[in-house]
Amino acid sequence: MTDTAEALLQVKNLRTSFSTAEGVVHAVDNVSFNVRRGEAVALVGESGCGKSVTAMSIMRLVATPGRITAGEIRFKGRDLVQIPEKEMRNVRGNDIAMVFQEPMTSLNPVFKIGAQVAEAIRIHRKVSKKEAWKQAGEMLDLVSIPDPVKRLDDYPHQLSGGMRQRVMIAIALSCDPELLIADEPTTALDVTIQAQIMELLAGLQKKLGLAILLITHDLGVVAEFCERVIVMYTGRVVEEAPVHALFANPAHPYTRGLLKSLPSVIKDEAPHGRLPTIAGMVPSLNALPPGCKFNPRCPDVMEICLGREPALMVVGEGQSARCYLHGDEADPERG
Repeated sequence: MTDTAEALLQVKNLRTSFSTAEGVVHAVDNVSFNVRRGEAVALVGESGCGKSVTAMSIMRLVATPGRITAGEIRFKGRDLVQIPEKEMRNVRGNDIAMVFQEPMTSLNPVFKIGAQVAEAIRIHRKVSKKEAWKQAGEMLDLVSIPDPVKRLDDYPHQLSGGMRQRVMIAIALSCDPELLIADEPTTALDVTIQAQIMELLAGLQKKLGLAILLITHDLGVVAEFCERVIVMYTGRVVEEAPVHALFANPAHPYTRGLLKSLPSVIKDEAPHGRLPTIAGMVPSLNALPPGCKFNPRCPDVMEICLGREPALMVVGEGQSARCYLHGDEADPERG
């Protein structure tokens, strides 16, 4: 775990629950992690593991019937769970901004790009329309959009997917936030454009001193871009580690499975035939197995795994894993 004293964001014992016909399910279940100033941290895992709900919880944008039912989300010491919605609206954009995975659905097709960037600036800053338009041009320049002043008069459909995503990043950064949450920011883009967007984010992080929380399932991106990784499964943190430690010595069988499924370009390491996959599927939150939630899919399953859920145990410097391969400590929170 990171030192909480220097954390910009502290998520502590966060639980986000949804009421369903089958009962209440916890999409995010007792999740804790920190993000330091200027640091890039990745939240990884398969679809349905709770990554995006964690991000939306931090922004307090979880849609009904979901709601935060326990825990704290501290940003610069202030608990965002407890503050009034009016204060939270000031936090969004000014302090914490978010980029979503599909820019076409986030941009309004009937308004010019300049109007949308300028509106984001005027919501949070007391500037004239003329000044906001000027700043919008500067933001498009910041995110490396060619001929930025001319592009202000374009509509979203006139831009490529990569350019639209750059506009979304410009909107997110327009009020100089300290933390950027990027939720699968390259999923809808082709591989070469993905690389350009990630290079852009890396450059902006250095230039602006941004902290970035990257939500992704792409471990290749994580290896290039992030300093620490938090691996999630069924709404829980199952491993946390510095990037180099995670790739050199993954401590949880789930993490090992994710890494084995990565294609390799090194001839000696490239598997023959099909890439290995993790057996089975992520279980429904309505029907989680007893004990370790990964036990039905785990190649290393033991009898102890079927009883009580393991605790998150320290396995190395800055590295912890929720797995009985590293001790016999059960999670006291889960009886």
